[in-house]
Amino acid sequence: MSDGESDQSAEADADVEAESDADAESDADAESDADAEAEAETDAEAGVETETNADTQPDEESPDQPPVLLVRDDREFLVQPGEEMGTDLGILEVPADVEPGDTVETHLDEAFHVRRLRGPDLFHHFERTGAPMVPRDIGLIIGETGIARGDRVLDTGTGTGVLSASMARAGATVVTYERDPEFADVARENMELGGVADAVDVRTGDLTEELEAGALESAPFDVLTLDTGDAAEIVTHAPELLVEGGFVAVYSPFIESTRDVVEAAREAGLANIRTRETIQREMQFDDRGSRPSTAPVGHTGYLTIARNE
Repeated sequence: MSDGESDQSAEADADVEAESDADAESDADAESDADAEAEAETDAEAGVETETNADTQPDEESPDQPPVLLVRDDREFLVQPGEEMGTDLGILEVPADVEPGDTVETHLDEAFHVRRLRGPDLFHHFERTGAPMVPRDIGLIIGETGIARGDRVLDTGTGTGVLSASMARAGATVVTYERDPEFADVARENMELGGVADAVDVRTGDLTEELEAGALESAPFDVLTLDTGDAAEIVTHAPELLVEGGFVAVYSPFIESTRDVVEAAREAGLANIRTRETIQREMQFDDRGSRPSTAPVGHTGYLTIARNE
């Protein structure tokens, strides 16, 4: 881990705010806002105009089906089967029994291709409450921790919920904490949108306070994922939160907080501690030759992985 609403000035403001007061921020903003620029670039690289809040009218008798993507050139609309949606190319009446691979036409005979919603699409289409984690970083977390069907994951810093939804789509059940009640409400709606509401328990609250009060009764977990300003403090509890051999994954855009996490992991006796900077360059191919793109994709964050012995 819907992921085009960020503009450059808003991203800069978010970066300054997160850097000056990370601990006081909500879980969603404390660490994720620093990669808002990379988020916008990822949208731009995809070359897709997305729309999740189109003028739609639901069909009350439509079956409970997952939403589908309607795609035409650089346009993408996320629509529930059975809905009617207005676009600049005309009105779309989406059949309740629509299937991926079908073609749906507007009343002006403009055709849209129907595509099944997949994990990376969540980044572009979830309603955002901050800068969500980009798909390549989500993939790195899932790959490094081996999240699979049957695993139980404890997460904090829900934000938009792209990471939680992606882990659930990989087969895990997720308990995720979000401090901001409004952000938590949006995340719950996003879980419904992503078809994983039954697998993701979005809790409004502060995981650190829960741990200090001894109120978390659902441990141990297979994986602990953290995207929050107080990650180092939570890492000290990792041995009691994780099964033997379980993983902790901490994502941060800042090197200072990453160093604190590494030191906390060492003090907690965790093993196989390693940190990687997540950085990527798009390749460009044209008649003149092939080379890395000059677009400033660059750094999105630091990912620290450790294992409970």
